[in-house]
Amino acid sequence: MPYQFDEILETIRMTETENFDIRTVTLGISLRDCFDRNIEVAKQKIFDKIIKYGRNHVRYAKEIESQYGISIANKRVAVTPISIPFDAFHRDDFVEIAKTLDRAAEEIGIDFIAGFSALVQKGFTNGELEFVNSIPYALSETKRVCSSVNVASTKAGINMDAINLMSEVIKSLAKKTKDNGSIGCAKLVTYCNVPEDNPFVAGAFHGISEPEVVINVGISGPGVVLDAVKEAGRSDLNTLAEAIKKTVFKITRAGELVGRSVANKHKIPFGIVDISLAPTPAIGDSIADILKAMGVEDVGAPGTTAALAMLNDCVKKAGLMASSSVGGLSGAFIPVSEDAGMISAVQKGNLSIEKLEAMTCVCSVGLDMIAVPGDTPATTLAGIISDECAIGVINDKATAVRIIPVHGKKVGEMVEYGGLLGSAPIMEVRKISSANFVLRGGRIPAPTRSLTN
Repeated sequence: MPYQFDEILETIRMTETENFDIRTVTLGISLRDCFDRNIEVAKQKIFDKIIKYGRNHVRYAKEIESQYGISIANKRVAVTPISIPFDAFHRDDFVEIAKTLDRAAEEIGIDFIAGFSALVQKGFTNGELEFVNSIPYALSETKRVCSSVNVASTKAGINMDAINLMSEVIKSLAKKTKDNGSIGCAKLVTYCNVPEDNPFVAGAFHGISEPEVVINVGISGPGVVLDAVKEAGRSDLNTLAEAIKKTVFKITRAGELVGRSVANKHKIPFGIVDISLAPTPAIGDSIADILKAMGVEDVGAPGTTAALAMLNDCVKKAGLMASSSVGGLSGAFIPVSEDAGMISAVQKGNLSIEKLEAMTCVCSVGLDMIAVPGDTPATTLAGIISDECAIGVINDKATAVRIIPVHGKKVGEMVEYGGLLGSAPIMEVRKISSANFVLRGGRIPAPTRSLTN
């Protein structure tokens, strides 16, 4: 379907009045050919390859911004899950690789690089154990490196041993970065059913089935959708759904146009457009505000999950009509610290972790950017992660947990991160224990729906 000039002009008007931007243009780079038994040689190969493909990434994205008048909030890089090509290395080697990634990201002028990752839903290799144990050191000693670990899938079930280990990793990382609000945990995602082409950092990586190098784009647009909902007035839900779909169709088209244009600058393939609505702390750029405009008094009210389910379904339907290259996570994100409306709902006592968990059944990702008291036990974190994984496994969808046990903070206090990470209210966690369950270890078997062959 060709792009029409008036379609582009209409989208540009959205950027000027409704906070619309392209949230990220992510350059995916394979590092599978960078292994060498000599760690110094491997590090040089990694650095050289990222520089080779990434040196012009920011410049090309800025040129496309100027060409179309559409802002690209983030220009980022994702690499092959580091644990895979470098499985023969040990903990300290992985930390050195993280520092190399950090140095390369600084060299090419990006704020975050993702792919310090592992896929352990069915078990660990020796190298993967070394890798996971390196995460607290790697993320506390770098600024730009982001990490993710997939611990469950519908096909494999839930690896409770991996969840228990990740809970200890999260606690350790929170302590190591305590002087900055335990910010290291904001760069670490624990996944179920992780997609290989997700462009959104911190959870992005360049999947094994991806080409040598690729451009994936993630759109935004809560402010645009909010205005569409407001313009629809007191219409019935069918009419409201149509208004949302028309708007999402337009921003998806704009997102793909930008992504393909950046890919053409690089002379590399275009991959996917992730049609997720991603909020920011800016006023009017909030998923929570959309839900309130749809009719719930505040996020957390009865009906919130139904409203979010409708919104998410409209996003997916419109995106699939607008593009034949939809991928990634695709839906609506509900990170607490990055959404002014979510922050407000928590502060008023209207939104709990339990209600957020219910909402994650029908939207993208999961419990995202949740700050909890620093003394929350690792076994409680494991219980929260396992609950979210269960939602993903049973519903055959990607879910994730990005939880921050903020060292020294108590319920009701705030932690400030700035930028897109925003500010997080410390949320209450139930005191009752799940230790005797999670510490059984082993693997929760895959559900019957996994037998689809």
